[in-house]
Amino acid sequence: MGANLQRGRRLRPVDLARGHGLSTQAVRNYEESGILPAADRTPHGYRAYTPLHAQALRAFLALVPGHGHRTATSIMQAVNEGAAEEAFRLIDESHAQLLADRRTLQTVERALRALAPTTAPEPATALPLPGGTFIGPLARELGIRPATLRKWEHAGLLRPHRDPRTGYRVYNDADVRDARLTHQLRRGGYLLEQIAPLIAQVRAAGGLEPLEAALTDWHGRLSARGRAMLTGAAELEAYLRERGEQSSPTVPSRPTRPAG
Repeated sequence: MGANLQRGRRLRPVDLARGHGLSTQAVRNYEESGILPAADRTPHGYRAYTPLHAQALRAFLALVPGHGHRTATSIMQAVNEGAAEEAFRLIDESHAQLLADRRTLQTVERALRALAPTTAPEPATALPLPGGTFIGPLARELGIRPATLRKWEHAGLLRPHRDPRTGYRVYNDADVRDARLTHQLRRGGYLLEQIAPLIAQVRAAGGLEPLEAALTDWHGRLSARGRAMLTGAAELEAYLRERGEQSSPTVPSRPTRPAG
């Protein structure tokens, strides 16, 4: 590595590792994978790190909670290869994914709220039999074709049982709930494979009300990711500045305006 990047006091692998609860082997692995810039070697062959490497390590560890290990690694590799624009693109993708996840949560919450006033279908149409409804009345209630309900069933979103006398599909209260939730999410543009895990979560929770805690936790995790991205951005900016200060000429200060 050039002398510019090596300017400053020398640090041993243990010096970098100690402050973050890492092993010295982990620090060496980070260097070998391109997360840290390559270190110079002493005449005896030992790695000689600098404060620049320490800042690179801080930046990487700060990026991981918000972007994940793989993306954080790619970001650091791009920076160390001089491809800052690629690093920024990767960061943009993570922010776009976070925004998409927020919109998904909002759609789920709207869908659940839309179910609240219609949890008691009319007995004359939606519940022709005690404890269940047939496919025709349910399809009419949702404003869709019976074939759509069968398609949702084949996708695992609905699990109606069969009337032992007629062989017709019978949808119980849980099936009706899942059909309404699926209908709301489909109207929001979600694919069946995207809806399936949400329906599974409703079933695992035992209904809609227990999902309130899950939604609150979902909000918390998204907020934590957002703040983690801010922290990672600050540390990465510090690393970029340090690389720039050591590899670019000093920018002359702006002259002060004369008094008077």
